[in-house]
Amino acid sequence: MSKKKKQKHTTHKSSAQQAMKGVLEVTRSGIGYVVLGESVGDILVRPGDFNTALNGDTVRVKVIKENSITKKKEGRITEVLQRKQTEFIGHIQLSTNFAFFIPISDKPMPDLFIPLFKLKGAKNKDKVVVRLVQWEKGDKKPIGEVVSIMSEEDINGAAMKEILTEAGFPLTFEDNVLEDAARLPDILDKKEIKNRRDCRDILTFTIDPADAKDFDDAISFRYLKNGSYEIGVHIADVSYYVEPESALDEEAYKRATSVYLPDRVNPMLPERISNELCSLRPHEDKFTFSAIFQMNDKGDVQQYWLGKTVIHSDQRFAYEDVQQIIETKEGKYVDEVLLLHNIAQRLRKQRFKSGAINFSSQEVRFKLDEKGKPIGIVIKESKEANQLIEELMLLANKTVAENVAKIKINQKNIPFPYRVHDQPDEDKLKPFIEFAKKYGHKFDISSPEKIAFSFNKMLLDVKGKPEQHVLEQLGIRTMAKAVYTTENIGHYGLAFEYYTHFTSPIRRYPDVLVHRVLQSVLTDKIIIDKKMEEKCRHCSERERAAMQCERDGNKYKQVEFLKSHVGEVFEAVVSGVTSFGFFAETVEHKCEGLVSIVSLSDYDDFRLIESDYCLVGRRSGRQFRMGDKVTVRLVAANLDKRQLDFEWILNAKKEETEVSKKKKK
Repeated sequence: MSKKKKQKHTTHKSSAQQAMKGVLEVTRSGIGYVVLGESVGDILVRPGDFNTALNGDTVRVKVIKENSITKKKEGRITEVLQRKQTEFIGHIQLSTNFAFFIPISDKPMPDLFIPLFKLKGAKNKDKVVVRLVQWEKGDKKPIGEVVSIMSEEDINGAAMKEILTEAGFPLTFEDNVLEDAARLPDILDKKEIKNRRDCRDILTFTIDPADAKDFDDAISFRYLKNGSYEIGVHIADVSYYVEPESALDEEAYKRATSVYLPDRVNPMLPERISNELCSLRPHEDKFTFSAIFQMNDKGDVQQYWLGKTVIHSDQRFAYEDVQQIIETKEGKYVDEVLLLHNIAQRLRKQRFKSGAINFSSQEVRFKLDEKGKPIGIVIKESKEANQLIEELMLLANKTVAENVAKIKINQKNIPFPYRVHDQPDEDKLKPFIEFAKKYGHKFDISSPEKIAFSFNKMLLDVKGKPEQHVLEQLGIRTMAKAVYTTENIGHYGLAFEYYTHFTSPIRRYPDVLVHRVLQSVLTDKIIIDKKMEEKCRHCSERERAAMQCERDGNKYKQVEFLKSHVGEVFEAVVSGVTSFGFFAETVEHKCEGLVSIVSLSDYDDFRLIESDYCLVGRRSGRQFRMGDKVTVRLVAANLDKRQLDFEWILNAKKEETEVSKKKKK
């Protein structure tokens, strides 16, 4: 045997001996690739070697072939570790003795066999949601059951459900999960009440969006004899009801987050928990996990207490109610609200002084009719009432993280889900700094703290100017994404050395993990969860998937809203530039669409200048730069693709004449 052949044989043998973990990505042609990570590369898997795996599943794969020259590998899936998607949308194909489910998907996947007793009344050609319930290695077909029948008239609902199922979020809870929730007691256990700090006689209220049903945080306030104030941040005690390794817990972990779409919430926990048992509804006793602070009127924390409590909310406020109290200085509990507002603003000012970055935020909300069709768009901005809650939640989250970080076991930190945010990426920061210079903004990059101060100075200076939107948007894009991890590097954007998520356990699984670890620390029965980092990665991935769902849902509603306005002209702002055109966002509705490079070719030959974030015409020198105001006409609204197409309209008649002359020549 030659050396070359021997080497090839050896490589194949060593690679094939170990099964590696990765995620299966199936192409439209049916070929799959198991993605292992940047340093390892992908492994090609042919359909016959999928071993019941579907697109997006986490699997173990064994290499069966490897090219000694190109190092490209081919493998066979040996095990499905976790399914990304268990619910699918498609149609029923009904015969006399059996039925099949034909999925609607751009990724090849097998039909599901549906036993007749699992049809739930579905008829031939009905559009349905089906859950995959069994698929063993020897089965010819996967077996499913109908979860719900979809009305063909409910186009809105179908679109939102497709967004959720494609991202791997189940639309329903399985029976064993609902049974777990149903068995939980309505009445608070008297023995448990005695083990908690009783805060029921302290003024307590919630502040939430007007349409909220799951109230997971409440604020209490009282004056102390020493002249200080006691401010309590009380969080729904989900971990009391959701025990580790129960069906409820496993389902909550699998979802890891609630998903908020324009017309619905896809909850992490059944409504029995999220809207009833754990929701801090007014005039009801509730179990909570609390951070209680003794503070002066400057917002200085003199001391704090963390632990389990029982509370009774006296009042349910909407943000608008509290905002009116702040502005008019009149209303229920006006003195307490104004004191809390004053403290929150001091906390906020101190945070920015310490280097937190003050990006303003806008939220697009849709006015919907009874069928979920958008009839209007409202732009909501964060006001003082929102900031009141935000600052107190940030304080609680920071305090919990700092408290747990002090604990060491054998001189090592205990596994804990920190919420971290890295410093800006240098490669993204440099072109942004050069761009900002053109508007007269200078950046000191001598340290991360100086970068943050430079950002804040720019954001302050730019307020109300034409370039505000573009510099804010580009500035956000230079930032790293916040994630969950056991390796604490601090939170750059908030300027906190220690930070976590403690305040929303109804809708975020990491908060449930935080509650469990914190309670173990407080009771000196410390949990060492060796899988904590894996859980953090899963929660971060599900958070990203939920955010993409929310973007897709908003985009669908924007297209649906403007569908009846095709042919109309809008004032817009250039919101992004690419080699294939520029994106324009309408000023009135904040709806974004593409002006393609093809549609611009009538006027000039445009090319992308990446460093300037603009398209430039080769002949005319005309520029389309991010933040520029433009006039556009809506030419197409495609709901299936969730896509708006605009065409640019010349504003100056002189330019129109010049273009027409060029066309004649």
